[in-house]
Amino acid sequence: MARLLYELCGADPARVFSPYCWRSRMALAHKGLAFDSVPWRFTETDRLAFADHDKVPVLVDGDAVVADSWAIALHLDAAYPDAPSLMGGNAAPYRLIANWNDQVVQGGMARLIVSDIPALLDEPARAYFVESREKRFGRRLEEVTADREARLPEFRRSLQPLRAIVAAQPFLGGEAPDYADLILLGSFMWAKAVSPLKLLEDADPVRAWRERLLDRYAAAGRAAPAFDA
Repeated sequence: MARLLYELCGADPARVFSPYCWRSRMALAHKGLAFDSVPWRFTETDRLAFADHDKVPVLVDGDAVVADSWAIALHLDAAYPDAPSLMGGNAAPYRLIANWNDQVVQGGMARLIVSDIPALLDEPARAYFVESREKRFGRRLEEVTADREARLPEFRRSLQPLRAIVAAQPFLGGEAPDYADLILLGSFMWAKAVSPLKLLEDADPVRAWRERLLDRYAAAGRAAPAFDA
């Protein structure tokens, strides 16, 4: 039975843009595990009934059905201990990275790029996305991202904890990446998939780190549609 990963996509089924789906996609690549991507859209919750879940990613791995990127990472380390480890047997530090990423990095990105996303969706998904995100932000998406070029320096400064590490060593995991790298990469790949806004300057060590990861996982990362940002 083929390994299946249900992933959020836009009108183009190959354009994967959930940061959490990217985490799982790259975790599978890190483990060297082949999978088939199953495109899923915001309004297709009925298609996930088999997983007793309403969001992606969802991994079908033989008899195992695993929902949520964190649970998928834990599953992959437990099910494939002989493949390169994601968390080295200790999940606690990666929870810290995930929380910092979600609140600071991904949260900062969203306020810069969220208005670019509706154009990439089909009509039912677009209507859902705009209504739900405007309710979340409390204003129109265009207002959320207004003056974003002026706010870019502040976002770039927020990356200093990441920048300081990857300027001194190739990956957060050291000489080789681990799940900390993939958590953050998921957010940057989400941004790259949905927005032409150049979040990282050419000389930024964070950009060089992102490119090293994409070189390492080229089949999973560079093949997917994305902006040259």
